[in-house]
Amino acid sequence: MSGRSALLLGATGAVGKKLLAELLASNEWNKIGEFGRSVTAPENMPPGQRDSRLEQKVIDFENLDAAGLKDGRWDVVFVTLGTTRAQAGSAERFEKIDREYVVDACRAAKSDDPAHEQRVVYLSSAGANASSPFLYAKSKGLTELALARLGYSETIVFRPGLLKGAERADKRLGETVFGYVTGALSHVSPNFEIQVPMLAKAIMNAGLLGSSRLPAEVGAKKAGVEGASFTLIDNKGSVLLSRAQET
Repeated sequence: MSGRSALLLGATGAVGKKLLAELLASNEWNKIGEFGRSVTAPENMPPGQRDSRLEQKVIDFENLDAAGLKDGRWDVVFVTLGTTRAQAGSAERFEKIDREYVVDACRAAKSDDPAHEQRVVYLSSAGANASSPFLYAKSKGLTELALARLGYSETIVFRPGLLKGAERADKRLGETVFGYVTGALSHVSPNFEIQVPMLAKAIMNAGLLGSSRLPAEVGAKKAGVEGASFTLIDNKGSVLLSRAQET
């Protein structure tokens, strides 16, 4: 791909805002779309990084036909959209936002041109498992498989550990407590936590490189099930990929 276009869904979240900054700072993208229930306000835009390549659009996930997602002919669709049950207010609302909105938006953004190679890069979570008895892990696992079935040229999934340095409006007690544990363990192994800016950089690099060009040391592997396979990058791989050079 040369002069690529990128669509970002979920740019106002902890990882999404850092990913948007990475996209804007890179010369690899000739068009960047920030579509979501809300978009980044001008005063919150990274300094000096507001430019004509950026298209911002508030969309209604309940009426995606009117969103025009397909019109952008996006080469890479980045998804950092997600929520928690507490934020959503109920299990049903959580699944709608965390899975249905994500899958439906990616379906709407998929090109009708069979010659147009598109990849989708999805931020999932450590422990994601479609068969999990736990709501959060199950939703992430089901979303991974649903995205892999959409027919994109390839699907890349990140399952990072604890997000360090996440700038959230809500303070999550579980993350704070678990952070003390992973912080100690990180001195032994890089598999437990990752700085948010590093994760954002890794996600962008995956979108640029694609599965076939990922460095071997990243340790990406094929995952999923028959008819719904994807490339999986774990926490250690994310750390290593964040250091890869754009090409």
